[in-house]
Amino acid sequence: MITKFPVRCPRPRVTAARARHEFRTWRRERPFWAGLFTMTAGVPILYWPYAKLDLGGIPLALSTTSGAGALIIGVLLVTLGLSLWYQPHLRMFSGIATLVLTLVSFPVANFGGLFLGLISGLIGGSLACSWMPHDAEAPEVRTTPRSPI
Repeated sequence: MITKFPVRCPRPRVTAARARHEFRTWRRERPFWAGLFTMTAGVPILYWPYAKLDLGGIPLALSTTSGAGALIIGVLLVTLGLSLWYQPHLRMFSGIATLVLTLVSFPVANFGGLFLGLISGLIGGSLACSWMPHDAEAPEVRTTPRSPI
């Protein structure tokens, strides 16, 4: 079919710039880094109890009786990270729950995922508790001139 008007596709550079701008806007409306650190904390806590490593023919396994505890803590940390992204009004609950679960993972889940999950979880929980939403209508600060005394 021949058309009178040529069909123009959007340029890839314009599309990428628009997507980057929309992602930046989405990221600024929520505790993005807190959610990312929280989800990152859940991964090593989940991984180490179920990993089977082979070092030069010597099997190395960190599987302990706390495998179920590590599974629950890891899944909850990933879920809390997602809730920070998609439910930012629950940031205080998610931050405190992240801090508590991360501290519980230290004795339960192989030193909190060999300290990787522990440190990442503490950073993510602290960022979640300290994040404040950007207020579009911030009150203006009025300063009055000081009179010399």
